Amino acid sequence: MGSGQWSVEKRSSLRSDSFSKDIDDVPETGCLSIIVLGASGDLAKKKTFPALFNLYRQGFLPAEEVHIFGYARTKISDEELRNRIRGFLVDNKAASSKYSDDVLKFLELIKYVSGSYDTEDGFRRLDKEISEHEISKNSHEGSSRRLFYLALPPSVYPSVCKMIRNCCMNKSDLGGWTRIVVEKPFGRDLESAEKLSTQIGELFDEPQIYRIDHYLGKELVQNLLVLRFANRFFLPLWNRDNIHNVQIVFREDFGTDGRGGYFDEYGIIRDIIQNHLLQVFCLVAMEKPVSLKPEHIRDEKVKVLQSVLPITDEEVVLGQYEGYRDDPTVPDNSNTPTFATMVLRIHNERWEGVPFILKAGKALNSRKAEIRVQFKDVPGDIFKCKKQGRNEFVIRLQPSEAMYMKLTVKQPGLDMSTVQSELDLSYRQRYQGVVIPEAYERLILDTYISFLFI
Repeated sequence: MGSGQWSVEKRSSLRSDSFSKDIDDVPETGCLSIIVLGASGDLAKKKTFPALFNLYRQGFLPAEEVHIFGYARTKISDEELRNRIRGFLVDNKAASSKYSDDVLKFLELIKYVSGSYDTEDGFRRLDKEISEHEISKNSHEGSSRRLFYLALPPSVYPSVCKMIRNCCMNKSDLGGWTRIVVEKPFGRDLESAEKLSTQIGELFDEPQIYRIDHYLGKELVQNLLVLRFANRFFLPLWNRDNIHNVQIVFREDFGTDGRGGYFDEYGIIRDIIQNHLLQVFCLVAMEKPVSLKPEHIRDEKVKVLQSVLPITDEEVVLGQYEGYRDDPTVPDNSNTPTFATMVLRIHNERWEGVPFILKAGKALNSRKAEIRVQFKDVPGDIFKCKKQGRNEFVIRLQPSEAMYMKLTVKQPGLDMSTVQSELDLSYRQRYQGVVIPEAYERLILDTYISFLFI
C-alpha cells in the first residue's frame, strides 16, 4: 500500500456453506461476458451502457476478451438496441466525432436477446448466445466470467436471479465465475429488504452478490476517507469540540420527468436519503477503520448507524413541489414527499450534540450535491468575525467537483477590517486533461475485478 496503488482483496463469504465453485482461486483473466438485464430501459441507456463504453475506450474492456449482451422483454433487433443507446455513449458533438470509431467498435460487441423475466425460454436462448461467445473467444485456460447487471426494479430481482441460477451459470467444465449486480432501491422497507436478501441468498453465495450504490463511486465520495485520515490537520478538528453542524445536501432542478409512477412508490427519503446520503453520512462520521478492507470499513459504518438516536418529528420537514401531481403517472391524491430535511444525532463521544442535517429535494432552484462542515465560532472574538460567517469546509460532489475552505481574513487596505474568503480546489482547473470517471464506471470495474472499496 505504500506505493499508492490499491491492492485487490477478494470478498469473503458471509456464510459457511457454498453454492459455487467460483469463489476461491478463480482466474481474473479470460472471456468476460457482461449481461445487462433491462437493456431497453432508461437506466441501461443513460448510465450502464455509457459506463461500459468509457471502460472499453480506456482499455478496461478489451475487445478480444469481452462481449456485452442486452436482455429485456422488448422485441427489438441487435441493431435497434445499438441505435437506441448510440446517442448516449458520448455527451457532446465534439466528443462524438472524436470517438466515432470507438463507438462503432463498441456497438459491434453488443448482442440483444428478448424474453420474459420469469420463464426459462428467453434465458436459455441468452445462455446459448453467451456460450457461443465463450467458445469463439477460446478463453484463457478455459476460464469464463459472467457478470449480470440488473438494471431492473427490485420486484423482479427474485425471478430473474432464479432464471440466472437455473439457466445461465458459467459452465462447470470451465474456470471463472458468475456474479450478479443489484442497485438500490433494495426493497421498500426493512421487511422487504430482508426478504429480498434471503431470496437472493438462497440462490447465490454472498461473494457472488454485489449490492451497489452508485454514489459510492463518485470521485469526492471516494476521497472522503483520504481527506479525513491522511491529513493530520483534520484529525484534531473532526469532533464535537470544533464542529457546530454538518449538512449533507442533494438538490435537483428538475422533477420526476416521466418517472412519477416509479418515484411515487418510494419518495425522496427512500430514493435518495436512505441510501446515497446515509452512505455519505457514515463516511463523514465514522471512526478510522483498521484497514481499507471492505469488511473493516463496513464495521465502522455499522457502529455509526447503531449510535444514531431515533429521529424526532420536530426535526423532520417534508414537502411536495407544486405540479408533481400533474404527472399522469402520479395519483391525484398523492402525499409522497419530493423534499425532505431531517436531523440525525449521534450518541457517541465524538459527535454528541452535533446535528447532522440531511436535505434532499426535486424541482428546486439549483442542481448540486455537497457536504458542508460548519465549525464553531472563535471564542473571545476580537475581530467581530461572527458577522462574516463561520469557518466552513465544503465538498461539492456534483456538478463540477471541488472542495473549498471558507476563512476569515484581513481585507486589503489600511484599516483592520475582515472579510470572508475561500481556499479552493476545483478539480476541473487543478486536474486539466484528467478524465474523472463516472460513478458507474468505477463500480462496474470493481465488480469484475472483485474489489469494492467503500
